[in-house]
Amino acid sequence: QVQLVESGGGLVQAGGSLRLSCAASGRTFGTYAMGWFRQAPGKGREFVARIMRSGAGTDYTDSVKGRFIIFRDNANNTVYLQMNSLKPEDTAVYYCAADPTYWGTRGLSWTYWGQGTQVTVSS
Repeated sequence: QVQLVESGGGLVQAGGSLRLSCAASGRTFGTYAMGWFRQAPGKGREFVARIMRSGAGTDYTDSVKGRFIIFRDNANNTVYLQMNSLKPEDTAVYYCAADPTYWGTRGLSWTYWGQGTQVTVSS
């Protein structure tokens, strides 16, 4: 069992930056692929970024490529999402996810989820 707690959300102007953190419980953090998803009002949950267990492989949805960076600190059981050049369309609740065997882009396939953190980008 893994418990995930996100933090770092808030209100920022367009063009600004935020860094989201996701702290995981347990001693097996390094055996889980990690992902970030988001859900805007009235929309479904969408994939944002993912990172392999070792951190060697990462992937992003096209709309955030070149602006967002996902990275992890296995020693401190934390995964991060550095968000730069934020746009109003990035406004959403951001969720952290973990899975021991899956690291695809289908949200329903990820096993563990955090409670989410709100990111609001003003124009």
